[in-house]
Amino acid sequence: MVKTISVSQIEQTVHEAHEIYSKNLNGKNADYIPYLAHIGSDLFGISVCLTNGRTIEVGDSRYKFGIESVSKVHTAILVLRQYGADKLLSMIGADATGLPFNSIFAILLENDHPSTPLVNAGAIAACSMVQPTGNSEKKWEAIVNNITLLSGSAPELIDELYRSESDTNFNNRSIAWLLKNYNRIYDEPSLSLDLYTRQCSLGITAEQLSVCGATIANKGLNPKTGIQVFEAAFAPKITSLIATVGFYEHTGDWLYSSGIPAKSGVGGGIMGVLPGIMGIAAFAPPIDEAGNSVKAQLAIKYIMNKLGLSVFSGDSVSITA
Repeated sequence: MVKTISVSQIEQTVHEAHEIYSKNLNGKNADYIPYLAHIGSDLFGISVCLTNGRTIEVGDSRYKFGIESVSKVHTAILVLRQYGADKLLSMIGADATGLPFNSIFAILLENDHPSTPLVNAGAIAACSMVQPTGNSEKKWEAIVNNITLLSGSAPELIDELYRSESDTNFNNRSIAWLLKNYNRIYDEPSLSLDLYTRQCSLGITAEQLSVCGATIANKGLNPKTGIQVFEAAFAPKITSLIATVGFYEHTGDWLYSSGIPAKSGVGGGIMGVLPGIMGIAAFAPPIDEAGNSVKAQLAIKYIMNKLGLSVFSGDSVSITA
């Protein structure tokens, strides 16, 4: 079945979602990271980027917020680019843990590999794999350049957030050294942890995340810049990772109710990928108990359900002007 949707329908639905949920007061900012606790809780932006490059935005879509765990997707793509799909699977894995994103217990349960690059343990391992080994400056350059290519413009390090993260990342320090104990980290642990902390502290916008989502949806071709960022064969691999663990222990509920693979971050951002159609991102700082933005979740669900879109429906979708 071919479903036809116009750009004006998408635009109307995006604006409806923003209007409906802008006054929602549920959730609270991530107060365990001091910088995030003081971000305006009323900020709320949505951006959709179609695979033809057309962008639809509303609200605070150009506000730079902490990318946090959404960055795990970007670095997983970098590892795919540098090593290939088989190496990522053997050195990190692609299994959901079913546990919180910062779980130490998950490492103990699966000590043969860190399970997935989209939880903290696997993301730290992914940072350790970034080439060249042992060179923090060059590794950081590769991470930032990769995000720039995916998003069509450069992110900016939020120094205050980086300091805040570094001062409070006690759990992640334990994760890094436990990975070392099991020979599941591939560079110096402190260097790898610092890279992970820095990438989580990058400032990004909902617009940039929607372009990244559209690049994945467009089989690695950035629809804004026309640059082929990664091999088309990697697109279903990264989308499957997002679908499996993008919302951590609530991923099944998310997919059931929204129909779109998406990755969240405690900074309030969510990035979704609808293959062949679009990338979608929303941002609002108040999060639920699992670390997922309340308003961003509601908005993306509304848009997907109102338009009748789902990665599982089997429909072919045609976007008209």
